[in-house]
Amino acid sequence: MSGVKRKQNVVNVKQKLEILQKLDNGESASTVAEDVLNEGNTISHSAALQSVESLLDYMGQRGFDYGDISVVRKICVHIRQEMNKQQKQRCIKDFLKQ
Repeated sequence: MSGVKRKQNVVNVKQKLEILQKLDNGESASTVAEDVLNEGNTISHSAALQSVESLLDYMGQRGFDYGDISVVRKICVHIRQEMNKQQKQRCIKDFLKQ
């Protein structure tokens, strides 16, 4: 699969503002995340992690409920686990190619 490029759509600035407004209006982080995923956007793990960490900063500044912040932290952990899993898979594939 090397050489195959996948199309990546990232959340643009307008979409980010809409997400922050929804959160400001009291919508839960999980509901907002579902909405974004249902729009069909594909995003890299590192970009997702960066966005979620920015969301955590925002939530901390705005005094969001600890439960919502915990959910977003769990999302960060999940993204890191997926990144590590893919990295291990790449290492194994590279080893087997030799």
